[in-house]
Amino acid sequence: MSPTRKPVASPETAAYDRLIATMPQIERKGDANPYTSWNGDMFTLFHSGRLAIRLPEAEREEFIKKYKTELYEAYGAVIREYVAVPEALLSKTKEPQPYLRMSYEYAKTLKPKATKEKKRS
Repeated sequence: MSPTRKPVASPETAAYDRLIATMPQIERKGDANPYTSWNGDMFTLFHSGRLAIRLPEAEREEFIKKYKTELYEAYGAVIREYVAVPEALLSKTKEPQPYLRMSYEYAKTLKPKATKEKKRS
């Protein structure tokens, strides 16, 4: 049996990690598909070299216009409330920080996800 290997960090993943590190209260989760969440509600997702940030409606619309981007799409489906962060913006750790903060604060207003109970046998 071969040992389990962690995926090699890409420059994009490293940029995501630097961004998340700017807010020590946020915990990065996931290995292959890193993400952040609060009370079970995900607010960032890093998938296939692309960052998605969950924003409230007004900020989402402003972000899309300002950065000429769109809602995030994964597996052929639009992920509502999430904006696709342009790669050039992700590499500028300081510029996306306010949006990360907005996303975190927005996640804190959402109803906590129900936890799954373990079945008893």
